Amino acid sequence: MKVPASNILNIYFSNSQQKIFFIVLAILLFPPWIKAQDNNKAVYKIKKVVIDPGHGGKDPGTLGQHSREKNIVLSIALKLGKYIEDNVKDVQIIYTRKKDVFVELHERGNIANTNHADLFISIHCNSSLNKNIYGAETYVMGLNVGERNMEVARKENAVITLENDYSQHYEGFDPNSPESYIVFNLMQNTYLEQSLEFATLVQKQFKDRAGRHDHGVRQAGFLVLWKTSMPSVLIETGYLSNPKEEKFLMSDNGQALIASAIYRAFKNYKTMIESQSNFTVARADTNQSFFSVQVLTSRKKIPLDDKTFKKYKPVFEFKEGSRYKYTVGRSSSYEEIKNLRKQLLTDFPDAFLVAVKDYRIISLQEALKKMK
Repeated sequence: MKVPASNILNIYFSNSQQKIFFIVLAILLFPPWIKAQDNNKAVYKIKKVVIDPGHGGKDPGTLGQHSREKNIVLSIALKLGKYIEDNVKDVQIIYTRKKDVFVELHERGNIANTNHADLFISIHCNSSLNKNIYGAETYVMGLNVGERNMEVARKENAVITLENDYSQHYEGFDPNSPESYIVFNLMQNTYLEQSLEFATLVQKQFKDRAGRHDHGVRQAGFLVLWKTSMPSVLIETGYLSNPKEEKFLMSDNGQALIASAIYRAFKNYKTMIESQSNFTVARADTNQSFFSVQVLTSRKKIPLDDKTFKKYKPVFEFKEGSRYKYTVGRSSSYEEIKNLRKQLLTDFPDAFLVAVKDYRIISLQEALKKMK
């Protein structure tokens, strides 16, 4: 005769002993030292991507012998968006344009910021007086290192002259004045490292899978990237001034190869960000918004009480991609944190201001805009 387990417990244990038995059993099965989720970690998911086909409408972009940049990049952008929508179901695609219309540069950034995008991809074609030059290159926001980078940025930024009252939208920026580009020397891109990581993956796919000549990852002062508050890249897919490359970029197969290369780079980037390097922060209460001063970036984890940070407190740690970012100070007052940065410059000459919200470092522009 089988005896139910509950009866066995009644035979051998009193009611109080049974309670202790189940408590011990629960502890053995679900030990309290194994946490389901660390309260100091917030899983970061890439949910929204903005795809920006350059130029459009009254702005044709660069002109090839038989083509216009605005048409080629729109076709590539739509193909890229479809690849992502069909194969990465948890990502929403937002376009700055889906047809032949003119969209002002500052509005392209606004679209990305308003939708709280996680990645901004601007797609373009290049040109050169030297018709023998061909190949692809990907730009991130930064200094115009070299005359060639400066020339590409100047050409892409010149589109603002087609806008009404463009000086108001770009704080007096003149795309043809070298002095105007000094502004990019005075700013730090909060998302530079993630942008570089994605840009590197794009170039790798162009070279290895699409068979394109690799001009590498470059930095230049693009206004369309300046206005975004997330990792952002501008991709020059090839040279329309080169007859052979123009023919490739005009073809459906060529456009599909370029779009699929960017798509594969995106998949690899998404996997890397989400699975290998979930966002981590040093304190459980950083879901509140505040300003801080970023002082260090490191590939190695640094204890928050390390002498590196000298006497400054509090210190916060954020892990983004393969790097750790460290900030000092916490305040809801922008003026107060600006004063702290001045004090920190003696020990950390490269220190710059950042904002923190919902476990994430966000751009200063985004934070200040919300304060208005």
